[in-house]
Amino acid sequence: MIYTRHLRRLLTASSLILGLMTALPASALTSSVLQPDSIHSQTITDIVTSLNRDHYTNIVLNDELSGKVLDQYLDSLDPSKAFFYRSDIDEFQQYRTEIDDEINSGDLTAAYAIFNRYQQRTQERLSKLIATLESPDYKVDFNRDETIITDRETSQWPASEAEMDEFWRKRLKSALLGLKLADKPVEEARKLLIKRYKSQLNRALQTNNEDVFQSFANALTMQFDPHTQYFSPRLSENFNINMSLSLEGIGAVLQSENDNTKVVRLVPAGPADKAGQLKPADLIVGVGQGEDGEIEDVVGWRLDEVVALIRGPKDTVVRLDIIPADGDDSQHKIIKITRNKVKLEEQAAQSKVIEIEHQGKPYKLGVISIPAFYIDFAALQRGERDYKSTTRDTARLIKELTNEGIDGLIIDLRNNGGGSLREANELVGLFISRGPTVQIRDPQGRVNIQGDADPKVAYSGPMAVLVNRLSASASEIFAGAIQDYQRGLIVGSQTFGKGTVQTLSPLHHGQIKLTHAKFYRISGESTQHKGVIPDVTLPTLYDTDEIGESSLEGALPWDMVHEVPHQRYVNFSTILPELNKRHLERTKFNPDFLYMNAQIKRMHENKQDKELSLNEATLKAERDKSEQWLLDQENQRREAKKLPAIKALSELDDLLEKDSQGRTISPEQEAILTETGNVLLDMIELTHNYMALKN
Repeated sequence: MIYTRHLRRLLTASSLILGLMTALPASALTSSVLQPDSIHSQTITDIVTSLNRDHYTNIVLNDELSGKVLDQYLDSLDPSKAFFYRSDIDEFQQYRTEIDDEINSGDLTAAYAIFNRYQQRTQERLSKLIATLESPDYKVDFNRDETIITDRETSQWPASEAEMDEFWRKRLKSALLGLKLADKPVEEARKLLIKRYKSQLNRALQTNNEDVFQSFANALTMQFDPHTQYFSPRLSENFNINMSLSLEGIGAVLQSENDNTKVVRLVPAGPADKAGQLKPADLIVGVGQGEDGEIEDVVGWRLDEVVALIRGPKDTVVRLDIIPADGDDSQHKIIKITRNKVKLEEQAAQSKVIEIEHQGKPYKLGVISIPAFYIDFAALQRGERDYKSTTRDTARLIKELTNEGIDGLIIDLRNNGGGSLREANELVGLFISRGPTVQIRDPQGRVNIQGDADPKVAYSGPMAVLVNRLSASASEIFAGAIQDYQRGLIVGSQTFGKGTVQTLSPLHHGQIKLTHAKFYRISGESTQHKGVIPDVTLPTLYDTDEIGESSLEGALPWDMVHEVPHQRYVNFSTILPELNKRHLERTKFNPDFLYMNAQIKRMHENKQDKELSLNEATLKAERDKSEQWLLDQENQRREAKKLPAIKALSELDDLLEKDSQGRTISPEQEAILTETGNVLLDMIELTHNYMALKN
C-alpha cells in the first residue's frame, strides 16, 4: 500500500514537472527543475524531532496539521493569489492528508512538485507581463472608471487564463498609475516596471533547492507559532542581520509581507529612530545608495536581499522609497537615513523633570525613559564594578530626581521592545521590598518563579508606568509586575503581547529557532497575545491589527497558571473609575487628543475601504482630499494652541522641536506624557483622600 502510494506520488510529480517543461516558452527555460538535496531528507526529520522534543506546545503532526502546512505553503508562495490557478490548487489537494506522512519519512516530493508548478506559473506570468509592457501597442486608459481590490485575503485563485489576465491588467494599471501620481512620466514608469519584472524573473530563475527547502520547512514550523523558524546554513550566518539591521544599518526590524518589506519596529536610538521619518507598518518598496544614487525597486525581493541592500558602511547614506502606513499604494515618500551602529550609551535610561499645574498648584514629576533593557555582560564578566545596566542607571537617576524634590515618578517604556530578562526582574526590585516578579513555564509544564530577594527599595513614592503598543517582552514583565503589586499605575495603550521565549538550536544542516517557554505574571496571567492592559487607557496611533503579537498568524494564545502570593501596596480599584472619568473630562477638548482621536477614527474608516480607484482623476482627487484633511486637522490643532497655520505638512519638519539626539519631538507623544503626569497627580490626590476617609 505504502509502495503504491509513493509510486503514484512520483508519477504525479513527474507530470507536474513535465507540465513545467512543455508550458514554458523556450526563452524562459533557463533554470532546471528543482529537487531536494540528499541532506534535506534528514534535515526535515531533524526539524520534526526538535519541534516534538523542545517546542512549548504539544502539537501532533497528523492529517489535520498536514492540511494546514499545505495551506501555509501555498499562501507563502502566492499570498496575493496572483500566480496559481484554481486548477493548480485543486490538484494540490491530493497532498492535503499526506504531507505529514511524507515529512515523517523524509520525503519532500510534494514540496518540490508544488514549488516547481509555482516556478512555472511565475515565469509564465512575468514573461507575459514583460512582453505586454514592451509591446508598442500597449496602452492604458487612465480615464476609465474601474477599481481594483486591495485586500485579496478572501479572494479566490483565478479560474481561467482570461480571469488571470484581467487581474494583472488592473494590477499593471494600478502600478503605473501609482508611479504616475508619484510624478514619474508614464514611459519612465513603464521602464521601471519592466525592470522590476525582469528582476523578479531573474530571481525566480536563480532559486535553488535550498531556497525551496527553507520555504517548505517554515510552512511546517509556522504551524507551531510565528516565532519558530528554520534557517538554512546561509541564513544562519546572517541571523542577527536578518532579524535586525542594528549593526551598521538603519536600526529597524523588518519582515516580509506579500511582495513588500514591512517595518515591524525601530531600534531605540538607532539611525531610523533618530531620523524620525520611518514608522512601524511602513512598506519599503525601493532602496537607493548615497545622496543621489538610483532608487532600486525591491518589490518582490526576498527579505535577506533587501536587508543586504539597506546595510552598508558606517556614515554612508541610504535612501528608502516607502509607502507610509497611513497612506495608500499611490502615496510614496523618499526618506534619507545615515547608517550607523547603535551605541549602548545611546540606549541608556535618561531622566528629566516636567512641571505640571494640577488643581491650581505646581508639581514636579520625574520622568525616566528606558528605551531597552540592557546590560553590558562583557564588562560584568570582566569584573568591572561600574558596568552599565538598566537597573544601575535607573537607580542612579532616581537618586538624582529624588534630590530635586519630585512629587512623583513616571517610568516611560514606550517603544521599549524588551531585552534582558534579568534587568526587567531587577528593575521591579527597585520599587518593591522583595517578592516574586515573573513566572516561566516550560514545555513539560514546570513553572519557574523568579523574584527580587533584595529588601532595599530605591523609590517608595507614587509612580506610573507609561506603555504603548511597542512596549514588548521584558517591558511587559516589568509593567505587569508593577500592576499586580499595585505599586503604580499603568497608563497608555495595550502592549505588544510578546510573552514567549525562544532558543536557537543547531542542526546538522542549518539551525532552528523555536519557542520553548512562556512568560506569566505573578497574577497567573500570561503576557502572551493579550499583553498588559493599562489602568488608564490613552489613544494610540498604532493599528493593533497591523502591529503586535495578536496581528501575527498562529500566535500562541493567552492563558493562565496559578497565581503566586504577593503583596499589594495600594488598592487602586476604588479610585480607577474616578481616574478614568477625570482623564476623559480633561482631554475632551485637548487639541492634541482631539487630533489623535480624529486620526484614529479616520484610520478605522480607511481600513473598511477594500478597493482602489484606477481612474487617475478620481484617485488624485482622493489623495488630494486625504492630504488636505491632514493639513486641516493639523491647522485646527495649531489654531487651538495659538500657533500660526502652515501651508504644507512638510513645514512641520522644521517647526517641530528636536531632542538631544536630534529626534523630532512629537506633539502627540508629549501630550501623552503630560496627561500621564496629570493621571499620576490625580492618583496621588485620590489615594490621599481615600486613606484619610479610611482612617
